[in-house]
Amino acid sequence: MLQSLGKYWWVLVVRGLVAIGFGVIAYTSPGLTLASLVLFFGAFALVSGVFAVIGAIAGREGHEDWWVLLLEGLLGIVLGAVTLRAPELTAVALVLYIAAWALITGVLQVVSAIRLRKEIEGEFWLGLSGLLSIGFAILLMIAPGAGALALLWVIAVYAVVWGVFLILLGFRVRAAAAS
Repeated sequence: MLQSLGKYWWVLVVRGLVAIGFGVIAYTSPGLTLASLVLFFGAFALVSGVFAVIGAIAGREGHEDWWVLLLEGLLGIVLGAVTLRAPELTAVALVLYIAAWALITGVLQVVSAIRLRKEIEGEFWLGLSGLLSIGFAILLMIAPGAGALALLWVIAVYAVVWGVFLILLGFRVRAAAAS
């Protein structure tokens, strides 16, 4: 797993940068309408999913766990496409979409971190990003009625922190693979 992740470490960094970009846009534009938030999330999930699929397919040789990243990427693509296709979703439906995506992504990242632990030290960045995603999902599920606009700050902070974790993991994997 380290060999293929090390070769395509930049995919993690790009995903992190996309997440940070999404978070900054959400944070600096609090006046976004719900429709704009839906479109931003849809684009974010779609782009992140595409890069996850690229990373999984490119790294499928050499380890049997490539399907975990592929599944995460496909989930992002499907949720992104559905979100972009039906932007008139209610605030509660958007919150539940985001919560489902964050929960499944978080679980898959924790699974990947546990498997990666056998190969490198520092895999905790992936585990932390997974736990952050799971915690974020639980928060959204507890109070879906608060609406997506009320959670805009939480969504922005989550995306930036998650993006930073992925970037740190990308550079850690690159350094470990170079050793």
